[in-house]
Amino acid sequence: MMEKLELPLFYVMVLPLNMFVFPSDVTYNRGVTDNHFACANIGSLPKNKIIKLFLNMDDLIIQCFFESKSELTSKEFLSVFTSGGLTPSLRIANSTYTSIFHFNLTLFSDRVYWLIDIPRENITQNTDLAAVDEWFVKITLQHGLNMYTTEGTLLDRLREPILHWQLGRPMSINEVRTLYPHVVDVKVTKCPCANDVAVFGFILNSTHDGVYVSLTASGLWDYNDLIWYNMTDLVYTLIEAELKELTLVDMVLTNHFLVILTSLGLYISGDLRYPSPGLIQLSRADFCGFERVDYVKGRLWYNERCYANKEIFEVDFVAITFERNKTLSESNTCFYSKEPFNDWVPCLTQYLKRNKSPHTTVLTFLVDAEHKTGVFLLRDQNSVTVSVNSLKRNRPYSKPKFPIFKFPVSFSSPVGMVFHPRSQFLYTYGNQVWMSSDGGNSFYLLADFHDDIIEYTFHSFYTSDITFLSKSGMVYLTKAGLRKYSKLGSISDAIYTLYYDHMGFIHKVTPDKFDAGTSIEAFGNSKGIFGAAPDMGFETPLAVQYITLTDMIFFAYVPNTQPVDTIYTKKFDTIHFGKVIQSDKIGTAYIKEILYHDSPEGFLSSVIAEVIQPFGLETLTESPCLASSLFIDEDTAPFYKLSLRSRPLGGASKFQKSDEEKTVVIPGYSSFLITEVTDDENALGVPTMLQRAPKNMTFQSDSWFLHNFGQKSGRTWKVYSRPCNYWFQHDSQSLSIQNYVDVGKSHSFKLKVLPNKRGSKTLGTPLLQVTVGNPNLLEVKTEGAFDYTDSYVKTVTVASRSLRRGSTSVALVIWDASTECYVTTVVQILKSSCSYLRSMHHIPSRIIPEEDWVHGIYTDKQGFNMIKTLPINYRPPSNMGIAIPLTDHFYHVDPSKPIPRNLFHKSKNSGKLKQCANVSTRAECKCTDAQKNSYSVAYSDCKEKVPRFKFPVTHYPISLEINTENGWVPIGMPYLVTVTEVNGRE
Repeated sequence: MMEKLELPLFYVMVLPLNMFVFPSDVTYNRGVTDNHFACANIGSLPKNKIIKLFLNMDDLIIQCFFESKSELTSKEFLSVFTSGGLTPSLRIANSTYTSIFHFNLTLFSDRVYWLIDIPRENITQNTDLAAVDEWFVKITLQHGLNMYTTEGTLLDRLREPILHWQLGRPMSINEVRTLYPHVVDVKVTKCPCANDVAVFGFILNSTHDGVYVSLTASGLWDYNDLIWYNMTDLVYTLIEAELKELTLVDMVLTNHFLVILTSLGLYISGDLRYPSPGLIQLSRADFCGFERVDYVKGRLWYNERCYANKEIFEVDFVAITFERNKTLSESNTCFYSKEPFNDWVPCLTQYLKRNKSPHTTVLTFLVDAEHKTGVFLLRDQNSVTVSVNSLKRNRPYSKPKFPIFKFPVSFSSPVGMVFHPRSQFLYTYGNQVWMSSDGGNSFYLLADFHDDIIEYTFHSFYTSDITFLSKSGMVYLTKAGLRKYSKLGSISDAIYTLYYDHMGFIHKVTPDKFDAGTSIEAFGNSKGIFGAAPDMGFETPLAVQYITLTDMIFFAYVPNTQPVDTIYTKKFDTIHFGKVIQSDKIGTAYIKEILYHDSPEGFLSSVIAEVIQPFGLETLTESPCLASSLFIDEDTAPFYKLSLRSRPLGGASKFQKSDEEKTVVIPGYSSFLITEVTDDENALGVPTMLQRAPKNMTFQSDSWFLHNFGQKSGRTWKVYSRPCNYWFQHDSQSLSIQNYVDVGKSHSFKLKVLPNKRGSKTLGTPLLQVTVGNPNLLEVKTEGAFDYTDSYVKTVTVASRSLRRGSTSVALVIWDASTECYVTTVVQILKSSCSYLRSMHHIPSRIIPEEDWVHGIYTDKQGFNMIKTLPINYRPPSNMGIAIPLTDHFYHVDPSKPIPRNLFHKSKNSGKLKQCANVSTRAECKCTDAQKNSYSVAYSDCKEKVPRFKFPVTHYPISLEINTENGWVPIGMPYLVTVTEVNGRE
C-alpha cells in the first residue's frame, strides 16, 4: 500500500527536474506544451486558451483549472499535484514591476480548481486614471520551474482612462448588423500602454452616414465583447448641419486622447484622464481650405510610446497629411500638434520651405521621442528623401541634424514611415521597405516588392513582430531590428485589417467577426490565421555548385529570352536571406548570403547555403544517362556540349527530355545546368563556374552525378522559413522592460543566446547586435563572450554621467535568428531620471503628531492652530485673484456639494476631478488615510488638511530627503532641486 502511494509522488517530483534546465532565468523560443492552465477572474470562465484577467476596485480573485490532452481530469491533476506539495504560482509583471503570488496548498474534496485571493493594494495602491502599463501574468506549477507555463495579461480597468467614457449613443448588435452592407473598410487603434484596450470602427460608403466605433478591454478575441457607440450626433453638433456623407477615415488612441479623422474634419477628445458625466466631448481642429474630398484622403501619423508614470519630457505628437495638389494659398498638406492637440501647425516651417523644392510633399512626419527630432519622409518630382531636424520649442529647426538621406530611384512608390513601438527602429515603406536604427541618419534595404506596394504596417512591441500588408493582399513578417523577413501568406477577405493584442497574438479583423486562429500552437506566431507555411520559391531552375561537403551555391537560371522587366522574378531576392531551400526528394540547406552578378552568363543571382540535410541524387531509374561516361567540351558560348560515352545497357543509357533543368555535378569542377537535350547522346549545359569548367575531358560514370532542382514537370524545390534556431534567456522577468538610471548611478543586465544545434554550425562571431537609440544620453558599455556550451553571453552596463533628462532604448537583436522565433529582439527603455518609486519629501520644521492630524487641531505656544482644514471643493486662488481659481487641482472634494468660486468662464473650464471623478459622494471616492495625508497632486481630491503658518512666512528652513527603494536618503549632491508651484501661482 505504501508503494502505491509513493509512486505517483516520486513521478511528479522527478518530472520537472528532467524537463527544465534553466530554473533561474526566463528562456524563450523553446516551444509550447499540450498541458496548460486555464484561468479567469472568479465568476468568469476561461476563454480562448489564454489568460485575460482584470483588476477592479475589489480584490483580485482568480480560479485556475489544469487542462491536458490526457484522460485525467482537472480535479485528478489537482489532487496529484497538491498531494505532492506542488501548487501554481502567479507572477505579475510589467515594464517596471514584478511580484510573485502563490496559490493556496489547501485541498478541498469538492474543488476542481486552484484559487487565489490577492488584495488590490498588494498589486498597486494607485486608483487615479492614468496611462498604465498592462501587466503580463505567468502561471507555472511551482515557482522557479518553468513547468506547464501559461501566460496572459492583467488589465487595471479601474485606472484605464478610455474605459470610463461613453463614446457616443450605445448601439445594439442588431443596429450594428444593419451597417455591414455599407462598410468598405475597418480601422483599429489601440492604447499604447495596454494593447488589449482597442477602438474598432467602420469606414462607410456614401450610401450611409455616420461614425460608428466600438470599444474592448480584452483584445479583439470575441466579437460579443465589443461595446458599440454611435458618435454621429457628437460630430454634427460641431459642424454645419447641411453637410452630409459623414464617415470615419482614421483614428489614433494616444496615452491620454482619442483623435478621430472623419470625412468632415478632425476631432479630438478631451483629456481621457478626467471623465465627466454623459457622453465624451469632442473639439474640432480647423484646417483652412480643406474639404471633404481632402479629408477622405487624409491620414494620421503617430509614434506609439507608452507614457506610464509620465515624465515632464514625455509628450505625444500626432500629425495629419493630406493628399492633394497644392496651390499658392494652400501650401501646406501636413500639420502636427502635441497634446492636448489644441493648436495644429504646418510641419514645414517657412525656413524649411526655403530649402525645399516648391513641389516637395510631406508624406509622413513623426516626432522621435528619443532624439527630440522631427523626421520627414519627403517626395518631389525627382526623389524620395528623409530629413531629420532637431526640435526647438517643439518646432523643427531649419538645418537638418543629419545629412538628408536620398533613396534610390527604385523606391518609386513611397507610402509612409513608422517607428516600431517603444524602440528606435524606423521603417519607410511602399514598393520597398527600408529600415533605420539610428534615427533616420542611414537606412538599410530590407525588402523590394517591385510591382506590389506595402500599404499598412502592424506591430507588437512585446514580440517585436512587424507585419507588412501589401496592396495585393500578401502579408509579410519581420522582427524589429532583424535584417530579414518572410512571407506569411495572403488574405482573401474583401474587407479586413490586422491587429496585435498585448501578448503579441495577431488577429484578422473583419466587419462581422475576428479570427486569431484556433490552435494553441499558434502562440507567438501567425500560423493560426495563415495556415501552412507558404513556399517563398520562384519559378526557375536552380544549378548546384558544391564548395565543400557542407557548403554549396545555388545559381538561379535566367534564360536569355526572358523579358527585361520580369528578370527580377527569376532572381533570388532579399526575402530568401536566412531561409531554407528544401528539395522535394530529400535535403535542406540554410541560405547564408545572397549574391548578384553578371557572370557566368545566364546566372544573375545566387545564394551561398549551409547544408543541413544532404540532398538526394538522381538514380539510374530517374536518369539512365548516369550509367555512361560523360564527355564535356566547349560549344557556342555560353553553352558547353555534354556527350555520353561508353553507353552500356544496350543503348538504354541515354539523355531524356526529363533531364533538362537538372544539374551535372562533378567534384572539383564546375557544375552544369542542362538547358537542352539535343538527342539521346548529347545535351547543352551552362557552367556555374566558368574558370573551373572542364574542356575536352571525359568523366567516368561513377564520377559525375545529377541533382534535380528544375521546374520542367513542376518545381522540385521550395523555400521556407528556417525553424527557430536560437533560445533566448535573460535575467529579467519580462520582455518589456523599463529601468531608471539616476545621475551618478548605473544599471546592468545580462542576456544569453543558446544555439539550437539541430543541423546548424556554431558561429564564431557575436550573436547579439546592440543598438542604442540615443547614445548621447547615457553611457552604454557591453561585454560579450561564448561559454563552454557555445552559448553567447552579453552583459550591458548603462551609466548616467550628466544632468540631462530623457529616455533612450537599448535593443539587443539576435541577428542570425529566424523570423519563426518567438523572441529575436529585446528592447529595454532606459530613463535618465528619478524612478517613480523614488519621491522627494519635505521635512517639516515642526513635527505634528498623527493623532492631532486626525482631529485637525495642534496649537503652538501662542495658541495658533498649525493645522488648516481645507474648505470643501477648495481651489487655490490664481494670479487673477482669489475669486478666479484656474488650477486643475481640487482639494477636499465632495461631489455632492457645490463648487465655490466657480462663477467665471475660465474657472468653469478649469479644474478636473481625479479620485472623485464620476462619483456622487465623498464616500464613493474611497480615499485612504495615506491618500488623505499625501502631498502628491494625484491625490489632491482626498487631501483634507494642510500645515498652517502665520503670514508672512520668512526664513523658513527647507530640509529634503528622498524615499528610495532602499530607504530614506538625505538629499545632497549631485541632485539639482527646482521648486515650482503646482497650482500655477507665482
